Amino acid sequence: MIKFNGCRTIFARKTLLLYHILKMYYMENKDLNRIKVVLADKKRTNKWLAEQLGKDPATISKWCTNSAQPNLENLMEIAKCLEVDVNELLRM
Repeated sequence: MIKFNGCRTIFARKTLLLYHILKMYYMENKDLNRIKVVLADKKRTNKWLAEQLGKDPATISKWCTNSAQPNLENLMEIAKCLEVDVNELLRM
């Protein structure tokens, strides 16, 4: 049950409800990308990808563990480096 904690306006309630729906969706679907899987399939490392993209290895690690997500531009660059379609990097 979602508690509205004194939210009086309909807008505030809808905003809070949307927040909770998105939070639940994220918790159920944490692994939004497959970068780690594709790197393993291609026998490549996080370090290699970081060098190819000119990114900090910590950033690549966050993407591979799904604790952060690359933007669309970075996702396209990753696909290009790994010679795969962008769709192969995403969970559908």
